[in-house]
Amino acid sequence: MTATAQDVTFTIQRSETPKSAEERAEILANPGFGNHFTDHTAVVDYTVDADGNGSWHDARVEPYGPISLDPAAGVLHYGQEIFEGLKAYRHADGSIWTFRPDANARRLNKSAERLALPQLPEEVFVEAIKRLVAEDQDWVPSGDGEALYLRPFMIATEAFLGVRPAREVSFRVIASPAGNYFGGELKPVSIWISRQYARAGRGGTGAAKCGGNYAASLIAQMEAESHGCKQVLFLDPFNDNAVEELGGMNVFFVLKDGSLVTPALSGTILEGVTRSSIITVAREMGREVVERKITLDEWRDGVASGEIAEVFACGTAAVITPIGLLKDETESIGSEDAKAGEVTMAIRERLLGIQTGKVEDTHGWLTRLA
Repeated sequence: MTATAQDVTFTIQRSETPKSAEERAEILANPGFGNHFTDHTAVVDYTVDADGNGSWHDARVEPYGPISLDPAAGVLHYGQEIFEGLKAYRHADGSIWTFRPDANARRLNKSAERLALPQLPEEVFVEAIKRLVAEDQDWVPSGDGEALYLRPFMIATEAFLGVRPAREVSFRVIASPAGNYFGGELKPVSIWISRQYARAGRGGTGAAKCGGNYAASLIAQMEAESHGCKQVLFLDPFNDNAVEELGGMNVFFVLKDGSLVTPALSGTILEGVTRSSIITVAREMGREVVERKITLDEWRDGVASGEIAEVFACGTAAVITPIGLLKDETESIGSEDAKAGEVTMAIRERLLGIQTGKVEDTHGWLTRLA
């Protein structure tokens, strides 16, 4: 039996050694991305009993620190692990809000289903975030474009050897103050075309947000960085080199008529929360958005002819980042000197405006945390 939200009550164990105000201020002055972590973590455990019934229990906020795992823990041997990413934003009045946590909770459960992990009640997902941010709200930065990045994740903790779903699982949330994902001033990035590696295959885990997908992308990401690129583009070589996604971001194309195209979800592409939000926001701005197959040939020819006017990547961490140059060892598409497009920046400003409270939220996307 899966626990309901009413079954889970959080207890609070505060850190005895939190960062001082001075240490925290030094970190927040230059947070980077994923380099520093707050004083606490939220945890909820899951256990299957002798009758085969599972329940979530021992919900708590505790001091941030190492996780004690048995060397035979299922996550270490069979990769039962999933995660999410969302942000907490400080609004002008000092209040703290997050963006579409219900969508992240639903996607976590879709990933959990694919990885044979238990379903977590959406209310528990949101409550864990609320409790953690309530304790660590002083860590939420207030600078332009800054936020507290939240990383919920679920891991198999049962100690056993044998290929089956784990009967003991832990759901956790950690938090990290974040600046610009790519660092410095926002400007178009260069992308490397992966010809040798694939991110996911049909029937695989491409639509799940699990660590294995990212582990498989790292060698291609290293190749990209060795060629001066910030990210890697994965294609489907068995489908006319259809554009899939970047190592951790979805892709959009702005056509010369102002409409947008993004690769259709195919089971190998992650259903990004930012991606779906952009589709909604762009349509509200009067722009047509089409989800369909788009190939590398169309990208190349579209840039050459002017049919494709702008290209951008999107994801929770970076929100929206313009793409200037796409390249591999034999060709280059676009320019390193490209400027951020007007449509790209208009959508980015509108979406960030909603997230930070500067633009009215007409969809109920925002949830107050503190």
